[in-house]
Amino acid sequence: MELELHDSAERPDLGILTMADESGQSFRGNRENFLDLVRTGRQLGASVCVISHRDLRPSFRRILCHTYDEEKQAWVSRMLPLPRVIYNRIPFRKDEMRPDVQATLSSCLRHSQLQLFNPTFFNKWTLYEWLGKAHSTRKFIPVTKRLASQHELETLLRQYPILYLKPVRGKAGKGIMKIERVRSKDQPKFEYWLSIQEQKGSLTSKYANLTPVWRKILEIVGQEEYIAQQGILLSSHRKRPFDLRVLVQKNGKGIWSVTGIGARIAGKQSITTHVPRGGSIDDPEKLLSHSFGPDKAKKLMAQVKKAALLIASQIEKKSGNSLGEMSMDLGIDMSGGIWFFEANSKPMKFDEPHIRQRSLRRIVQYAQYLIAKKKREHKESNGKAFATGHGSPAESRRTGQSNGGLEERATRWPDLVDLNPQPGGVASGAAAEKAVPAAAAPAARKKLRKRTAQTGRRTVRRSKPTIHVRLGGISHVRTLY
Repeated sequence: MELELHDSAERPDLGILTMADESGQSFRGNRENFLDLVRTGRQLGASVCVISHRDLRPSFRRILCHTYDEEKQAWVSRMLPLPRVIYNRIPFRKDEMRPDVQATLSSCLRHSQLQLFNPTFFNKWTLYEWLGKAHSTRKFIPVTKRLASQHELETLLRQYPILYLKPVRGKAGKGIMKIERVRSKDQPKFEYWLSIQEQKGSLTSKYANLTPVWRKILEIVGQEEYIAQQGILLSSHRKRPFDLRVLVQKNGKGIWSVTGIGARIAGKQSITTHVPRGGSIDDPEKLLSHSFGPDKAKKLMAQVKKAALLIASQIEKKSGNSLGEMSMDLGIDMSGGIWFFEANSKPMKFDEPHIRQRSLRRIVQYAQYLIAKKKREHKESNGKAFATGHGSPAESRRTGQSNGGLEERATRWPDLVDLNPQPGGVASGAAAEKAVPAAAAPAARKKLRKRTAQTGRRTVRRSKPTIHVRLGGISHVRTLY
Protein backbone atom coordinates (compact mmCIF):
# COMPACT_ATOMS: atom_id res chain seq x y z
CA MET A 1 0.00 0.00 0.00
CA GLU A 2 1.58 3.28 -1.13
CA LEU A 3 1.67 6.51 0.88
CA GLU A 4 0.55 9.81 -0.65
CA LEU A 5 1.10 13.22 0.91
CA HIS A 6 -1.52 15.92 0.35
CA ASP A 7 -0.83 19.17 2.19
CA SER A 8 -4.02 20.82 0.93
CA ALA A 9 -6.34 17.90 1.63
CA GLU A 10 -9.61 18.72 3.32
CA ARG A 11 -10.66 17.22 6.60
CA PRO A 12 -12.51 13.89 6.05
CA ASP A 13 -16.12 13.76 7.14
CA LEU A 14 -16.19 10.18 8.45
CA GLY A 15 -13.41 7.96 9.72
CA ILE A 16 -14.06 4.22 10.15
CA LEU A 17 -12.06 3.04 13.17
CA THR A 18 -10.70 -0.50 13.02
CA MET A 19 -7.68 -2.49 14.17
CA ALA A 20 -4.17 -2.16 12.79
CA ASP A 21 -2.97 -5.26 10.97
CA GLU A 22 0.34 -6.49 12.33
CA SER A 23 0.96 -8.55 9.18
CA GLY A 24 1.62 -5.44 7.10
CA GLN A 25 -1.83 -5.01 5.51
CA SER A 26 -2.37 -1.64 7.23
CA PHE A 27 -5.75 -2.45 8.79
CA ARG A 28 -8.04 -5.34 9.68
CA GLY A 29 -11.79 -5.65 9.39
CA ASN A 30 -14.40 -6.20 6.72
CA ARG A 31 -12.81 -4.42 3.77
CA GLU A 32 -15.79 -5.04 1.54
CA ASN A 33 -18.00 -3.27 4.07
CA PHE A 34 -15.54 -0.39 4.37
CA LEU A 35 -15.36 0.01 0.60
CA ASP A 36 -19.16 0.10 0.37
CA LEU A 37 -19.18 2.94 2.91
CA VAL A 38 -16.46 4.87 1.05
CA ARG A 39 -18.43 4.62 -2.20
CA THR A 40 -21.72 5.51 -0.53
CA GLY A 41 -20.04 8.55 0.99
CA ARG A 42 -18.93 9.73 -2.46
CA GLN A 43 -22.47 9.38 -3.75
CA LEU A 44 -23.74 11.55 -0.88
CA GLY A 45 -20.95 14.13 -1.07
CA ALA A 46 -19.09 12.94 2.03
CA SER A 47 -15.44 11.91 2.29
CA VAL A 48 -14.96 8.60 4.11
CA CYS A 49 -11.69 6.97 5.14
CA VAL A 50 -10.46 4.05 7.27
CA ILE A 51 -8.21 4.59 10.30
CA SER A 52 -6.44 2.01 12.43
CA HIS A 53 -6.47 2.32 16.22
CA ARG A 54 -2.69 2.75 16.10
CA ASP A 55 -2.86 5.77 13.78
CA LEU A 56 -5.79 7.61 15.38
CA ARG A 57 -4.13 10.32 17.48
CA PRO A 58 -6.57 13.14 18.24
CA SER A 59 -3.74 15.45 19.35
CA PHE A 60 -2.06 15.27 15.92
CA ARG A 61 -2.95 17.71 13.15
CA ARG A 62 -2.60 15.00 10.51
CA ILE A 63 -2.89 11.24 10.79
CA LEU A 64 -2.46 8.25 8.51
CA CYS A 65 -5.76 7.42 6.78
CA HIS A 66 -6.69 4.88 4.12
CA THR A 67 -8.87 5.74 1.14
CA TYR A 68 -9.79 3.73 -1.94
CA ASP A 69 -8.43 4.73 -5.36
CA GLU A 70 -10.93 3.64 -8.00
CA GLU A 71 -8.44 4.05 -10.86
CA LYS A 72 -5.82 1.88 -9.18
CA GLN A 73 -8.44 -0.43 -7.70
CA ALA A 74 -6.48 -0.37 -4.45
CA TRP A 75 -6.40 1.11 -0.98
CA VAL A 76 -4.09 4.13 -0.68
CA SER A 77 -2.57 5.54 2.52
CA ARG A 78 -2.63 9.32 2.93
CA MET A 79 -1.72 11.85 5.61
CA LEU A 80 -4.99 13.70 6.23
CA PRO A 81 -6.48 15.99 8.88
CA LEU A 82 -8.43 14.38 11.70
CA PRO A 83 -11.91 13.24 10.52
CA ARG A 84 -14.89 15.11 11.94
CA VAL A 85 -16.79 11.95 12.94
CA ILE A 86 -15.44 8.55 14.05
CA TYR A 87 -17.47 5.37 13.49
CA ASN A 88 -16.24 2.59 15.76
CA ARG A 89 -15.94 -0.72 13.90
CA ILE A 90 -13.35 -2.44 16.09
CA PRO A 91 -14.22 -6.00 15.00
CA PHE A 92 -13.95 -8.07 18.18
CA ARG A 93 -14.62 -7.55 21.86
CA LYS A 94 -11.17 -8.82 22.84
CA ASP A 95 -9.63 -6.17 20.55
CA GLU A 96 -11.72 -3.41 22.05
CA MET A 97 -10.67 -4.38 25.59
CA ARG A 98 -6.96 -3.94 24.83
CA PRO A 99 -5.43 -1.08 26.86
CA ASP A 100 -4.11 0.72 23.78
CA VAL A 101 -7.52 0.58 22.08
CA GLN A 102 -9.26 1.76 25.26
CA ALA A 103 -6.81 4.68 25.45
CA THR A 104 -7.60 5.63 21.84
CA LEU A 105 -11.37 5.51 22.41
CA SER A 106 -11.07 7.55 25.62
CA SER A 107 -9.01 10.25 23.89
CA CYS A 108 -11.64 10.47 21.13
CA LEU A 109 -14.46 10.88 23.67
CA ARG A 110 -12.55 13.70 25.41
CA HIS A 111 -11.65 15.58 22.23
CA SER A 112 -13.85 18.64 21.65
CA GLN A 113 -13.50 18.56 17.86
CA LEU A 114 -14.26 14.86 17.42
CA GLN A 115 -17.58 13.06 17.48
CA LEU A 116 -17.44 9.32 18.15
CA PHE A 117 -20.48 7.07 18.00
CA ASN A 118 -20.96 3.47 19.17
CA PRO A 119 -17.86 3.49 21.39
CA THR A 120 -18.31 0.00 22.92
CA PHE A 121 -19.78 -3.45 22.53
CA PHE A 122 -22.92 -4.20 24.56
CA ASN A 123 -23.03 -6.45 27.61
CA LYS A 124 -26.08 -8.77 27.65
CA TRP A 125 -26.61 -8.63 31.39
CA THR A 126 -26.36 -4.84 31.45
CA LEU A 127 -28.88 -4.57 28.60
CA TYR A 128 -31.42 -6.75 30.44
CA GLU A 129 -30.99 -4.64 33.57
CA TRP A 130 -31.50 -1.37 31.67
CA LEU A 131 -34.52 -2.60 29.75
CA GLY A 132 -36.07 -4.62 32.57
CA LYS A 133 -36.20 -1.63 34.90
CA ALA A 134 -37.78 0.80 32.43
CA HIS A 135 -41.57 0.98 32.34
CA SER A 136 -41.64 1.34 28.54
CA THR A 137 -39.53 -1.76 27.80
CA ARG A 138 -39.82 -4.22 30.70
CA LYS A 139 -42.74 -6.06 29.05
CA PHE A 140 -40.40 -7.23 26.27
CA ILE A 141 -37.79 -8.81 28.57
CA PRO A 142 -37.85 -12.55 29.45
CA VAL A 143 -36.99 -13.45 33.06
CA THR A 144 -33.19 -13.34 33.17
CA LYS A 145 -30.77 -14.18 36.01
CA ARG A 146 -27.04 -14.51 36.37
CA LEU A 147 -25.92 -18.13 36.22
CA ALA A 148 -24.44 -18.53 39.69
CA SER A 149 -25.30 -21.90 41.27
CA GLN A 150 -27.03 -25.24 40.74
CA HIS A 151 -29.66 -24.33 43.30
CA GLU A 152 -30.64 -21.12 41.45
CA LEU A 153 -30.72 -23.03 38.17
CA GLU A 154 -33.05 -25.64 39.67
CA THR A 155 -35.33 -22.92 41.07
CA LEU A 156 -35.64 -21.33 37.64
CA LEU A 157 -36.36 -24.68 35.98
CA ARG A 158 -39.27 -25.26 38.36
CA GLN A 159 -40.80 -22.01 37.11
CA TYR A 160 -39.79 -22.25 33.45
CA PRO A 161 -39.30 -25.75 31.99
CA ILE A 162 -37.05 -24.39 29.23
CA LEU A 163 -34.04 -22.16 29.90
CA TYR A 164 -31.41 -20.74 27.62
CA LEU A 165 -27.87 -20.20 28.92
CA LYS A 166 -25.99 -17.42 27.11
CA PRO A 167 -22.50 -15.93 27.49
CA VAL A 168 -22.74 -12.30 28.62
CA ARG A 169 -20.19 -11.25 26.00
CA GLY A 170 -21.16 -13.73 23.30
CA LYS A 171 -21.84 -13.04 19.65
CA ALA A 172 -23.57 -14.81 16.73
CA GLY A 173 -24.97 -17.63 18.87
CA LYS A 174 -21.60 -18.91 20.04
CA GLY A 175 -21.65 -20.71 23.41
CA ILE A 176 -25.45 -20.90 23.79
CA MET A 177 -27.00 -23.88 25.61
CA LYS A 178 -30.59 -24.99 26.23
CA ILE A 179 -31.91 -26.94 29.26
CA GLU A 180 -35.31 -28.65 29.31
CA ARG A 181 -36.99 -30.17 32.35
CA VAL A 182 -39.23 -32.93 30.95
CA ARG A 183 -41.28 -35.83 32.26
CA SER A 184 -42.03 -38.78 29.99
CA LYS A 185 -45.44 -40.41 30.15
CA ASP A 186 -44.03 -43.63 31.52
CA GLN A 187 -41.51 -41.98 33.88
CA PRO A 188 -42.51 -40.69 37.36
CA LYS A 189 -39.44 -38.47 37.65
CA PHE A 190 -38.23 -35.50 35.61
CA GLU A 191 -35.34 -35.75 33.19
CA TYR A 192 -33.01 -32.95 32.14
CA TRP A 193 -32.06 -32.48 28.51
CA LEU A 194 -29.01 -30.34 27.79
CA SER A 195 -28.52 -29.11 24.21
CA ILE A 196 -25.19 -27.49 23.30
CA GLN A 197 -24.94 -25.29 20.20
CA GLU A 198 -22.19 -26.35 17.83
CA GLN A 199 -21.02 -24.93 14.50
CA LYS A 200 -24.04 -25.94 12.38
CA GLY A 201 -26.27 -27.80 14.80
CA SER A 202 -26.62 -28.87 18.42
CA LEU A 203 -25.77 -31.92 20.50
CA THR A 204 -28.39 -33.04 23.06
CA SER A 205 -27.66 -35.21 26.12
CA LYS A 206 -30.18 -36.58 28.65
CA TYR A 207 -29.60 -36.78 32.41
CA ALA A 208 -31.56 -38.35 35.28
CA ASN A 209 -30.88 -35.42 37.63
CA LEU A 210 -29.44 -31.93 37.57
CA THR A 211 -26.08 -32.61 39.25
CA PRO A 212 -24.29 -34.06 36.19
CA VAL A 213 -25.93 -31.33 34.07
CA TRP A 214 -24.41 -28.67 36.31
CA ARG A 215 -20.97 -30.30 36.11
CA LYS A 216 -21.18 -30.29 32.32
CA ILE A 217 -22.25 -26.65 32.29
CA LEU A 218 -19.31 -25.64 34.50
CA GLU A 219 -16.97 -27.51 32.19
CA ILE A 220 -18.22 -25.49 29.22
CA VAL A 221 -18.57 -22.13 30.95
CA GLY A 222 -15.18 -22.05 32.66
CA GLN A 223 -14.47 -18.51 33.86
CA GLU A 224 -16.87 -16.84 31.45
CA GLU A 225 -19.94 -14.97 32.71
CA TYR A 226 -23.29 -16.51 31.74
CA ILE A 227 -26.95 -15.69 32.15
CA ALA A 228 -29.94 -18.05 32.46
CA GLN A 229 -33.02 -16.89 30.58
CA GLN A 230 -36.63 -17.96 30.39
CA GLY A 231 -37.24 -19.97 27.21
CA ILE A 232 -39.93 -18.58 24.91
CA LEU A 233 -42.01 -20.82 22.63
CA LEU A 234 -41.55 -18.92 19.38
CA SER A 235 -43.77 -18.93 16.34
CA SER A 236 -42.52 -21.49 13.84
CA HIS A 237 -42.55 -22.27 10.15
CA ARG A 238 -42.61 -25.95 9.21
CA LYS A 239 -41.80 -26.85 12.81
CA ARG A 240 -38.72 -24.61 12.84
CA PRO A 241 -38.87 -21.55 15.14
CA PHE A 242 -38.03 -18.13 13.73
CA ASP A 243 -37.28 -14.68 15.09
CA LEU A 244 -36.83 -11.21 13.61
CA ARG A 245 -33.56 -9.36 13.06
CA VAL A 246 -34.23 -5.60 13.26
CA LEU A 247 -31.76 -2.92 12.18
CA VAL A 248 -32.31 0.41 13.93
CA GLN A 249 -30.28 3.46 12.89
CA LYS A 250 -30.39 7.21 13.28
CA ASN A 251 -31.33 9.03 10.10
CA GLY A 252 -30.15 12.30 8.59
CA LYS A 253 -32.12 14.19 11.25
CA GLY A 254 -30.53 12.34 14.15
CA ILE A 255 -33.73 10.41 14.93
CA TRP A 256 -33.95 6.66 15.57
CA SER A 257 -35.69 4.85 12.72
CA VAL A 258 -36.11 1.24 11.60
CA THR A 259 -33.92 0.63 8.56
CA GLY A 260 -35.25 -2.85 7.93
CA ILE A 261 -36.51 -6.13 9.39
CA GLY A 262 -35.35 -9.57 8.35
CA ALA A 263 -36.40 -13.03 9.52
CA ARG A 264 -34.11 -15.87 10.59
CA ILE A 265 -35.30 -19.48 10.79
CA ALA A 266 -33.50 -21.97 13.03
CA GLY A 267 -31.62 -24.81 11.38
CA LYS A 268 -33.06 -28.32 11.61
CA GLN A 269 -30.71 -29.35 14.43
CA SER A 270 -29.96 -25.89 15.82
CA ILE A 271 -31.17 -24.25 19.04
CA THR A 272 -30.60 -20.73 17.66
CA THR A 273 -31.65 -18.88 14.51
CA HIS A 274 -28.21 -17.41 13.75
CA VAL A 275 -27.19 -17.97 10.14
CA PRO A 276 -23.57 -18.88 11.05
CA ARG A 277 -25.06 -21.67 13.23
CA GLY A 278 -27.22 -23.19 10.52
CA GLY A 279 -30.09 -20.67 10.38
CA SER A 280 -31.61 -19.38 7.15
CA ILE A 281 -33.03 -16.06 5.88
CA ASP A 282 -36.66 -15.51 5.00
CA ASP A 283 -39.28 -12.79 4.57
CA PRO A 284 -40.77 -11.67 7.92
CA GLU A 285 -44.25 -10.77 6.64
CA LYS A 286 -44.54 -14.11 4.85
CA LEU A 287 -43.66 -16.05 8.02
CA LEU A 288 -45.95 -13.96 10.24
CA SER A 289 -48.79 -14.28 7.74
CA HIS A 290 -48.35 -18.02 7.78
CA SER A 291 -48.62 -18.06 11.59
CA PHE A 292 -51.21 -15.31 12.22
CA GLY A 293 -52.81 -14.34 8.92
CA PRO A 294 -52.10 -11.26 6.71
CA ASP A 295 -53.98 -8.66 8.78
CA LYS A 296 -52.44 -9.72 12.09
CA ALA A 297 -49.03 -9.92 10.42
CA LYS A 298 -49.18 -6.24 9.38
CA LYS A 299 -50.14 -5.20 12.90
CA LEU A 300 -47.32 -7.25 14.37
CA MET A 301 -44.79 -5.66 12.01
CA ALA A 302 -45.91 -2.21 13.17
CA GLN A 303 -45.69 -3.28 16.80
CA VAL A 304 -42.22 -4.71 16.26
CA LYS A 305 -41.03 -1.40 14.79
CA LYS A 306 -42.46 0.53 17.72
CA ALA A 307 -40.87 -1.87 20.23
CA ALA A 308 -37.48 -1.63 18.50
CA LEU A 309 -37.49 2.18 18.65
CA LEU A 310 -38.42 2.15 22.34
CA ILE A 311 -35.64 -0.33 23.09
CA ALA A 312 -33.02 1.61 21.10
CA SER A 313 -33.90 4.88 22.85
CA GLN A 314 -33.72 3.27 26.27
CA ILE A 315 -30.37 1.60 25.58
CA GLU A 316 -28.84 4.87 24.38
CA LYS A 317 -30.27 6.77 27.34
CA LYS A 318 -28.89 4.34 29.91
CA SER A 319 -25.53 3.87 28.18
CA GLY A 320 -24.75 7.59 28.30
CA ASN A 321 -22.99 7.25 24.94
CA SER A 322 -23.73 8.56 21.48
CA LEU A 323 -25.17 5.68 19.45
CA GLY A 324 -25.95 5.71 15.76
CA GLU A 325 -27.07 2.15 15.11
CA MET A 326 -27.78 -1.26 16.58
CA SER A 327 -29.30 -4.52 15.48
CA MET A 328 -31.57 -6.54 17.75
CA ASP A 329 -33.20 -9.94 17.86
CA LEU A 330 -36.92 -9.89 18.64
CA GLY A 331 -39.10 -12.97 18.92
CA ILE A 332 -42.85 -13.43 18.44
CA ASP A 333 -44.42 -16.09 20.66
CA MET A 334 -47.38 -18.32 19.77
CA SER A 335 -49.82 -15.67 21.08
CA GLY A 336 -48.26 -12.76 19.20
CA GLY A 337 -46.28 -11.39 22.17
CA ILE A 338 -43.02 -9.57 21.38
CA TRP A 339 -39.81 -10.51 23.21
CA PHE A 340 -36.33 -8.98 23.23
CA PHE A 341 -33.38 -11.38 23.12
CA GLU A 342 -30.27 -9.46 22.13
CA ALA A 343 -28.85 -6.19 20.78
CA ASN A 344 -25.56 -5.64 18.98
CA SER A 345 -23.75 -2.29 18.75
CA LYS A 346 -21.64 -3.58 15.85
CA PRO A 347 -24.31 -4.99 13.51
CA MET A 348 -23.29 -7.65 11.06
CA LYS A 349 -23.99 -7.05 7.38
CA PHE A 350 -27.63 -7.66 6.43
CA ASP A 351 -27.97 -9.96 3.44
CA GLU A 352 -31.25 -8.39 2.27
CA PRO A 353 -30.14 -5.96 -0.52
CA HIS A 354 -32.71 -3.24 0.24
CA ILE A 355 -31.77 -3.19 3.93
CA ARG A 356 -28.07 -3.25 3.10
CA GLN A 357 -28.21 -0.23 0.78
CA ARG A 358 -30.35 1.81 3.15
CA SER A 359 -28.07 1.00 6.08
CA LEU A 360 -24.99 2.32 4.26
CA ARG A 361 -26.74 5.58 3.37
CA ARG A 362 -27.97 6.10 6.91
CA ILE A 363 -24.51 5.74 8.42
CA VAL A 364 -23.19 8.47 6.12
CA GLN A 365 -26.28 10.66 6.57
CA TYR A 366 -26.04 10.42 10.35
CA ALA A 367 -22.40 11.49 10.18
CA GLN A 368 -23.43 14.47 8.01
CA TYR A 369 -26.09 15.33 10.57
CA LEU A 370 -23.52 15.31 13.39
CA ILE A 371 -21.21 17.59 11.38
CA ALA A 372 -24.01 20.07 10.59
CA LYS A 373 -25.15 20.03 14.22
CA LYS A 374 -21.63 20.77 15.44
CA LYS A 375 -21.28 23.68 13.02
CA ARG A 376 -24.67 25.04 14.07
CA GLU A 377 -23.75 24.85 17.76
CA HIS A 378 -20.43 26.56 17.08
CA LYS A 379 -22.16 29.35 15.17
CA GLU A 380 -24.75 29.83 17.92
CA SER A 381 -22.02 29.87 20.56
CA ASN A 382 -20.11 32.58 18.68
CA GLY A 383 -23.34 34.52 18.21
CA LYS A 384 -24.07 34.49 21.93
CA ALA A 385 -20.52 35.52 22.73
CA PHE A 386 -20.76 38.46 20.29
CA ALA A 387 -24.15 39.52 21.68
CA THR A 388 -22.73 39.70 25.21
CA GLY A 389 -19.61 41.57 24.15
CA HIS A 390 -17.35 38.52 24.13
CA GLY A 391 -16.19 38.22 20.55
CA SER A 392 -14.28 35.21 19.36
CA PRO A 393 -10.44 35.30 19.50
CA ALA A 394 -10.38 35.23 15.71
CA GLU A 395 -12.64 38.29 15.56
CA SER A 396 -10.46 40.14 18.09
CA ARG A 397 -7.34 39.43 16.05
CA ARG A 398 -9.09 40.55 12.85
CA THR A 399 -10.15 43.92 14.29
CA GLY A 400 -6.95 44.46 16.25
CA GLN A 401 -8.90 44.85 19.48
CA SER A 402 -8.56 43.18 22.85
CA ASN A 403 -10.46 43.95 26.01
CA GLY A 404 -7.43 43.11 28.14
CA GLY A 405 -9.48 41.05 30.58
CA LEU A 406 -11.90 43.89 31.30
CA GLU A 407 -14.98 41.65 31.17
CA GLU A 408 -13.45 39.71 34.04
CA ARG A 409 -13.33 42.86 36.15
CA ALA A 410 -16.83 43.75 35.02
CA THR A 411 -18.00 40.48 36.53
CA ARG A 412 -16.18 41.19 39.78
CA TRP A 413 -17.46 44.78 40.12
CA PRO A 414 -20.76 44.91 38.17
CA ASP A 415 -22.02 48.03 39.92
CA LEU A 416 -19.01 50.06 38.78
CA VAL A 417 -18.33 48.91 35.22
CA ASP A 418 -20.24 49.57 32.02
CA LEU A 419 -18.94 47.65 29.02
CA ASN A 420 -20.31 50.12 26.45
CA PRO A 421 -17.78 50.85 23.66
CA GLN A 422 -15.74 54.05 23.98
CA PRO A 423 -14.22 55.69 20.92
CA GLY A 424 -10.45 55.76 20.88
CA GLY A 425 -9.96 52.94 23.37
CA VAL A 426 -8.32 49.61 22.78
CA ALA A 427 -10.90 48.05 25.10
CA SER A 428 -14.62 48.60 25.18
CA GLY A 429 -14.79 49.11 28.96
CA ALA A 430 -13.05 48.47 32.31
CA ALA A 431 -12.89 49.47 35.93
CA ALA A 432 -11.68 53.01 36.62
CA GLU A 433 -8.72 53.67 38.85
CA LYS A 434 -10.84 55.72 41.21
CA ALA A 435 -13.93 53.55 40.84
CA VAL A 436 -12.29 50.18 41.52
CA PRO A 437 -11.76 49.47 45.23
CA ALA A 438 -8.37 50.74 46.34
CA ALA A 439 -7.05 47.29 47.30
CA ALA A 440 -7.95 45.83 43.95
CA ALA A 441 -6.90 48.64 41.58
CA PRO A 442 -3.09 48.06 41.66
CA ALA A 443 -3.53 44.33 41.05
CA ALA A 444 -5.92 45.01 38.20
CA ARG A 445 -3.53 47.44 36.50
CA LYS A 446 -0.60 45.07 37.04
CA LYS A 447 -2.53 42.18 35.51
CA LEU A 448 -3.47 44.27 32.46
CA ARG A 449 0.14 45.45 31.94
CA LYS A 450 1.39 41.84 32.21
CA ARG A 451 -1.12 40.59 29.65
CA THR A 452 -0.33 43.48 27.31
CA ALA A 453 3.38 42.73 27.57
CA GLN A 454 2.77 39.08 26.73
CA THR A 455 0.57 39.73 23.71
CA GLY A 456 2.16 42.93 22.47
CA ARG A 457 -1.29 44.25 21.59
CA ARG A 458 -0.87 47.57 23.40
CA THR A 459 1.15 48.85 20.44
CA VAL A 460 -1.77 48.26 18.07
CA ARG A 461 -3.36 51.56 18.99
CA ARG A 462 -1.73 54.69 20.35
CA SER A 463 -4.58 55.72 22.54
CA LYS A 464 -4.74 54.37 26.07
CA PRO A 465 -7.46 51.99 27.27
CA THR A 466 -10.38 53.90 28.72
CA ILE A 467 -13.14 53.08 31.14
CA HIS A 468 -16.74 54.16 31.39
CA VAL A 469 -18.00 54.20 34.98
CA ARG A 470 -21.32 55.29 36.38
CA LEU A 471 -21.28 56.67 39.90
CA GLY A 472 -24.40 58.21 41.35
CA GLY A 473 -25.96 58.58 37.93
CA ILE A 474 -22.98 60.56 36.57
CA SER A 475 -20.79 59.03 33.83
CA HIS A 476 -17.00 59.26 34.14
CA VAL A 477 -14.43 58.42 31.45
CA ARG A 478 -10.91 57.66 32.69
CA THR A 479 -7.74 55.93 31.54
CA LEU A 480 -6.29 52.91 33.32
CA TYR A 481 -2.67 54.16 33.24
